[in-house]
Amino acid sequence: MDGVGVNIAFWVLAVVTIGAALGVMAARNLLHAVLFLILTFIGVAGFFLLLSAEFLAMAQIIIYVGAIAVLVLFAVMLTPHAGQSNSETKMALPAGLLALCLAAIFVFVLTDTDWSSVGSAPSVGVTGLGDALLSTWVLPFEMASVLLTAALVGAIMLTRNPEDETPEADA
Repeated sequence: MDGVGVNIAFWVLAVVTIGAALGVMAARNLLHAVLFLILTFIGVAGFFLLLSAEFLAMAQIIIYVGAIAVLVLFAVMLTPHAGQSNSETKMALPAGLLALCLAAIFVFVLTDTDWSSVGSAPSVGVTGLGDALLSTWVLPFEMASVLLTAALVGAIMLTRNPEDETPEADA
């Protein structure tokens, strides 16, 4: 895809996605951080659309925005003290050092990689990818769904208050 519109869309998506990612880090309210995370996931899906990878864009929306972000949103809202703001922590310095190390690695990879284009089309089409997802990779997807369901049930169990539950009187 070439053209002025694609370049403008790329830069708008880049600003929105990076701004939302910075919002995840800077947000003091956990609910706002999750909402910024959802916006970041949508921005990444926009990049996939610009790369003409419609399947990956829709998978990004369905899996990350529709499942993982909603699961995190439920976990944040169902956890006691979720309304409290994110306060400063003693882990700020190690996190900053880790961020600098990761940035150095990213700069090294960006400068050391040969970014030449691939000359041929991918050998697997959408039909082959769908067949693989529903045959070869169906077990890992089912395991992931069970794990996400267990995480949601665990979040609910952590938030329930045993004192609030009254046993039903037998009549």
